[in-house]
Amino acid sequence: MLWTVPVPAYRRRMCRSIKTLRPPYVDAVTEEEMRAAALQYVRKVSGFRAPSARNAEAFDEAVDAVTEATRVLLEQMQVRAAKAG
Repeated sequence: MLWTVPVPAYRRRMCRSIKTLRPPYVDAVTEEEMRAAALQYVRKVSGFRAPSARNAEAFDEAVDAVTEATRVLLEQMQVRAAKAG
């Protein structure tokens, strides 16, 4: 019997339009970049590019929550300093 180890959710492929928002990939992250990543995430999870009128509030609240979670994550992450050349 062949055993497979499940891949943790955080290591599975993410939507390619969401870019990495931490050093050394970017020097400074803007609110717009965090919100764009959050929007792409919510679109991917919901399966909708734009919500219907009756789902717009929930969609917008989800984007706000993911944007804030992104901000907290980036503020709390500790990234190793780049090696001096």
